Amino acid sequence: MLKNVSERKEAWKTIFLFLTLVITLTSPLHYAIVKLYPSRIYVGAIMWCPAIAAFITLKIKGRKISSLNWNWGNWKYIRRSYFIPALYGIITYILIWIFGFGSLANEEVITDWGKELGLFGIGTLNTASITIIAIILLATVEVIRASATTLGEEIGWRGFFIYELRKVLSFTGVSVFSGFIWAAWHWPLLLYYSNNVMLEFITFFIVIISMSFIMTYYAFKSKSLWPAVIFHAVSNVYIQKILPELTIKNEGSEHWLGENGIMFAIVTCVFGIYFWRKAIIEKI
Repeated sequence: MLKNVSERKEAWKTIFLFLTLVITLTSPLHYAIVKLYPSRIYVGAIMWCPAIAAFITLKIKGRKISSLNWNWGNWKYIRRSYFIPALYGIITYILIWIFGFGSLANEEVITDWGKELGLFGIGTLNTASITIIAIILLATVEVIRASATTLGEEIGWRGFFIYELRKVLSFTGVSVFSGFIWAAWHWPLLLYYSNNVMLEFITFFIVIISMSFIMTYYAFKSKSLWPAVIFHAVSNVYIQKILPELTIKNEGSEHWLGENGIMFAIVTCVFGIYFWRKAIIEKI
């Protein structure tokens, strides 16, 4: 953290400039999603707004885009940034299956995967084989594809924003503040998609702030924005496209499932607390 008062004031000005630009850029797209149609084009454009806001802020402040942490960093942080979100997603759904909030294996979805990949009628491929192939492709190819949009968010949030916050806040402050802003930035989408607005707002904020602790930890440890890009993409794929699709929803348990579900909030909160303590011990 900066000690000089004038430097801290300048850092806060940069932070608020960035946030003003993010709001200005994303507001028309949020309006389009809520009032027109939730097109993937609008969503993809929104996800690149933090990056554009960061680039404009750097330009206004006379700093170079190359000053961001573009280096790939140590491979161990890349590996861990894949493993951790996959792990907390799997743990979430194992608990959902164990406690009976959902049942494993949605035959309809597996059939759709097989049709989409053209796997039916190939040799001796059965349902299990089709499921394995589909999951492998989603966990690799789909993660790479998803990284193209999460890159836009992470250039802004973990490539630029948290480093400005670090000038004026502790690790805990950076994680909570950036996580809260990141969650609040999604509010129009939450209003559009939520069935229980109050509950899903609470669970979503818990999830996002918990993820913020983990992603901030890896961003600072690696001195690279790429672990956050991978982490974000993997989390989205596992918790949106793989595990929920394999799960048959049991009546009356809808609020326990999904990325805004109670179970996911509980699991990510535990992970977030672990990385918060880890960061404090390591004096990050």
